[in-house]
Amino acid sequence: MGTITRSFANNIGSSGTLSASAVTNATVEDVTSFSSAATPSTLVLISTQTASSSASISFTTGLDSTYDEYIFEFINIHPSTAGQLKCNFSTDGGSNYNVTKTTTSFVSYHTEADNDAALTYQAVRDLAQSTSDMFISSSLLADNDNAFSGSMTLFNPSSTTYVKHFISRGSSMDTNPGAVDDFFAGYANTTSAVNAVIFRMNTGNIDDGIIKLYGVKKS
Repeated sequence: MGTITRSFANNIGSSGTLSASAVTNATVEDVTSFSSAATPSTLVLISTQTASSSASISFTTGLDSTYDEYIFEFINIHPSTAGQLKCNFSTDGGSNYNVTKTTTSFVSYHTEADNDAALTYQAVRDLAQSTSDMFISSSLLADNDNAFSGSMTLFNPSSTTYVKHFISRGSSMDTNPGAVDDFFAGYANTTSAVNAVIFRMNTGNIDDGIIKLYGVKKS
């Protein structure tokens, strides 16, 4: 009995819990298997905004030094009129969205009829040290069944040492019709902390859709 007690005690951690190696089919009678513990999510939902004929959707809180990486998720962004989704940054809490940016872009597409496909660099969508809104999508249709979905990652927006890098990727339906895969990347050329972000169409409103802001837990 003493040997069994000592063996059991050796498998109890300082917090009073059994070690994983102590709980097996051999140590617990009639148990045939153990499921693995769920892996904690690395994403923390900060806020969710839903468009309803909205001229813009802005995030003026939640972007701070809590996380080094933030992710915006775009879910079924539907425009009121055909146009392109754009984005800009602020260093003054949203009073002005005019941060200088340099960006690059390429797009791939493939038609439903399988008669056209391409992968092209999009020079017309680039910005070179511009304060204008940057592109997030190709041209979006206002058809009832069409929408844009994707994500944009903003890295270390609170840094006062480095420029602020971002990467965006999204999927939409082309006019042909067909599948479009958009890639945008670049940096906000400022060492001031970026603390607000705005999304809006280049023409018309965001008729419907959801944008979620997540923080990525520090490792």
